[in-house]
Amino acid sequence: MSSASAAEPLLPEPEAPAPSQATGPPDRPARRPAGMWLGRPFDVRRNGMNLLRLVLATSVLFHHSFPLLGLGESPVWGVEAVGGWAVIGFFCLSGYLITASRRTKTFGAYLTARIARIYPAFLACLAVTALIFAPIAWHRLHGSLEGLWSTQTTPLRYLWNNITLKITSWDVAGTPVDVPYPGAWNGSLWSLYYEFWCYLVIAVLGIWGLARRSMWPVATAWAGSVAFWIAVQRTEGWFDLIGFDLQMLGKLLPYFLAGGMLQMLHHRVGMHPLLAVLAGAGFFAAVTWDPVIGGQLASPLLAYVLIWVSALLWSPGWVRRNDLSYGMYIYAFQVQQMLAVLGFAGLGYWRFSLLALAATIPFALASWYLIERPVLRAVRRRAAT
Repeated sequence: MSSASAAEPLLPEPEAPAPSQATGPPDRPARRPAGMWLGRPFDVRRNGMNLLRLVLATSVLFHHSFPLLGLGESPVWGVEAVGGWAVIGFFCLSGYLITASRRTKTFGAYLTARIARIYPAFLACLAVTALIFAPIAWHRLHGSLEGLWSTQTTPLRYLWNNITLKITSWDVAGTPVDVPYPGAWNGSLWSLYYEFWCYLVIAVLGIWGLARRSMWPVATAWAGSVAFWIAVQRTEGWFDLIGFDLQMLGKLLPYFLAGGMLQMLHHRVGMHPLLAVLAGAGFFAAVTWDPVIGGQLASPLLAYVLIWVSALLWSPGWVRRNDLSYGMYIYAFQVQQMLAVLGFAGLGYWRFSLLALAATIPFALASWYLIERPVLRAVRRRAAT
């Protein structure tokens, strides 16, 4: 697994820009707006960002199949495996979208929207693990449900221990067992805790009116986060001093704020293929030069490449209207573990991964249609009254 956690996942994303009903490829603006230095505007209504996030979420499923089948780590570049880079990519895109949201909302409205986007579906995911998957695994192991509610980590204790987004209990009543990767039902949920802390950073910055109008407050915060990360990596003993949580936030926050900087510059820096190629080359060079700090130093370059890909990527209208990436992200790991419990781990990497993908899609659809979309609509209706 990667250095970030025992099972590195991908990070889900908050609400996407409002999609249109059209199904064709994104329109190309006729001309560059006045004041834009180069490129063309990012079309917030016709883009492939939902599709890109769904691809990132799916890549985490394939990443996790390696450890969940006992095959070791997935391919690594720099110090990150595939899942680690997917998480990082989501932080970049999240920073771009969330900063836009903060610029148009009050502190209270912004936090309400952020909580509504991730928390209800997160709780439902915990409940599915504790009340459906874990009892099935327990019954297969013991032949009945007797004793399930008297273990050290009962289903209700699993819910309670993880209710704050910080995952402190990974198993339910010791399950899953007799699988290649025992003792953890969902290794993907860890990143939500750090995602929410990034939300809070933008929330606090937005209290300062200048931070909603100028790039410099966000850029200053980004520079500070990069300096902090470098200090943690270059100063002996800092890890023991600050602890794991602060180190993980220090690792991911620069990417989130890099996306935020690009949002603040969206009226100046447009989408241009040459700039995307140069940004990609620069990011590759930075990570190759120093895998530990190079990514954070060059994080705005990665953010630009991802946003440019989102602008270029054609996406079906249904995908632009419906964001399944979060549901795919939060359910894939536990679906894979459930399949392993049911004896499918012997299928081999590709057949197991494709089966897991097919089995996760219904959960992602249910999460979006039954929880995420209704909650978001309710919050928006309330905000409009």
